Amino acid sequence: MANLNSEIDKRRTFAIISHPDAGKTTLTEKLLLFGGAIHVAGAVKSNKIKKTATSDWMEIEKQRGISVATSVMGFNYGDYKINILDTPGHQDFAEDTFRTLTAVDSVIIVVDVAKGVEQQTRRLMEVCRMRHTPVIIFVNKLDREGRDPFDILDELESELQIKVRPLSWPINIGLNFKGVYNIFEGGLDLFTPDKQKVTERVEINDINDSIIDDTIGERDATKLRDDIELIEGVYPEFNVDDYLAGKVAPVFFGSALNTFGVKELLDCFVQIAPSPRPIQAIEREVKPQEEKFTGFVFKIHANMDPNHRSCIAFVKICSGVFQRNAPYKHVRHNKTLKFAAPTAFMAQKKDIVDEAYPGDIVGIPDSGNFKIGDTLTEGEELHFKGLPSFSPEMFKYIENTDPMKTKQLNKGIEQLMDEGVAQMFTNQFNGRKIIGTVGQLQFEVIQYRLLHEYGAQCRWEPISLYKACWIESDDKEALEAFKKRKYQFMAVDKEGRDVFLADSGYVLQMAQTDFPKIRFHFTSEF
Repeated sequence: MANLNSEIDKRRTFAIISHPDAGKTTLTEKLLLFGGAIHVAGAVKSNKIKKTATSDWMEIEKQRGISVATSVMGFNYGDYKINILDTPGHQDFAEDTFRTLTAVDSVIIVVDVAKGVEQQTRRLMEVCRMRHTPVIIFVNKLDREGRDPFDILDELESELQIKVRPLSWPINIGLNFKGVYNIFEGGLDLFTPDKQKVTERVEINDINDSIIDDTIGERDATKLRDDIELIEGVYPEFNVDDYLAGKVAPVFFGSALNTFGVKELLDCFVQIAPSPRPIQAIEREVKPQEEKFTGFVFKIHANMDPNHRSCIAFVKICSGVFQRNAPYKHVRHNKTLKFAAPTAFMAQKKDIVDEAYPGDIVGIPDSGNFKIGDTLTEGEELHFKGLPSFSPEMFKYIENTDPMKTKQLNKGIEQLMDEGVAQMFTNQFNGRKIIGTVGQLQFEVIQYRLLHEYGAQCRWEPISLYKACWIESDDKEALEAFKKRKYQFMAVDKEGRDVFLADSGYVLQMAQTDFPKIRFHFTSEF
């Protein structure tokens, strides 16, 4: 048992979230660099001409330079075992990010010093607030011209609705950027622009040490002391408990591209971030220290390896020790499964693991057994909650352009829908398949992946719909009457549940008024 507790204490599982282009994937890479998981940034798939980021490994991500699926990476740093989930920043993939947040214990938000807080970051922060997830903020790109650090702090507080506390402070910004004073540990880090090397650290006794004047010049030293005095005056002393409760966000400054300020962030992070926490299931609270294994699937990814048509289910371990080849109960199917080849990840490089502990993420080869939200246990009936599918906002008919490839197309659609990339509804009136997504970009990704991963071609046809909502009623007759009246707009989802496809907000409102016995749901979790 002591062993289990010490393994739990070592674990730090967190997600990195931000707006596109704030430097999230770059920061992920630099954290891996410090963990010794990679030795040259961008080098996991390095070829002589073009380097692409370690965590972006799907073909379409490299072509576009954006992350479209959450990557999972684990590495060791000192005595700690760190699991990073790099999430897509693009808002068309927000749903993937929302689900990922259910599998982490804390979050690092990356903010671009020039652009400040952007809309996507606000929405993700709401999810963190709802779940009381502790947050650390990294203000990035200080080697470029940007805004005054105090203005950024004010904006973080008002936009993200959380108190902040700087734990490092920049000396100038942009072309005159000289480095960062580390408030958390008391030290001065000097900036030398280099993408591979780590910066030099000047040891100082306190903020009034004359070494500071010698190193950065008297004028900057005076300004730094004034700034620090102001910070100590305005912001309360940093309290770890307030951070863990999600009330205060520590703020660090740096430049991820130049590997600057990242180590300070990481050193502080491993000290203060929470180890795996208890997770609320519908039946009871599950504590990580329990002896029996429990875990849930928060993501499914098709074709991690293009040579094998396999899906991988990502399982977050909540309690106990996961053992390879041990019999576990799949709660929804009520059957026992054994996993011969569970894997741990470093982007798409994966190693077979014999055991894993709470906070770890393991990949399980999936031949269609799993759905997002499925629970695995040692026999207990448990259901973890909080993995919704949202009601889509964009819809298109999907049509097969090559009748010879119908089988491939159907298999491709099925696997991609299991991933939760989008949702599929079958129209009851004409039997046509409708794909619903949160954003336009997903249609392109689906079309691209069907062609390149399944050899199937599809085309999209327009359909004008406002919203899809799941409907249910305790009154059978009322439900039948509704389905009769609206039969042209009725569909079923993949689970065979009834879905009403409203073609305008007005129609939806009228339906809710005319049929009081029907319940309309806008997420699939009800």
